[in-house]
Amino acid sequence: MAALVWFTMGVALWHFTVFVPDRFRGGIVGAFLGAAVGAMASGAIAQILLDKTIGDTDIATALWAVPGTIIGLAVVYAMGVRSGVEAEHI
Repeated sequence: MAALVWFTMGVALWHFTVFVPDRFRGGIVGAFLGAAVGAMASGAIAQILLDKTIGDTDIATALWAVPGTIIGLAVVYAMGVRSGVEAEHI
């Protein structure tokens, strides 16, 4: 259940990338993957360090996914800026 919470938190925060210039590596799909992977990673690390099972959930379970989501989005954004990705305007 905790993995679902982490993924859902990552996707929820990913929605706010609409307010950021689209320079993510891989576009909006790259941002989605960065948010999801970051949320799952930080959530899993916290769950392991707190010695909880994957079925133990509380409000902290959702909050532990936030730093990973932000870091994941920042990494994908930095990769996009570094490669010179520009948003295509229609």
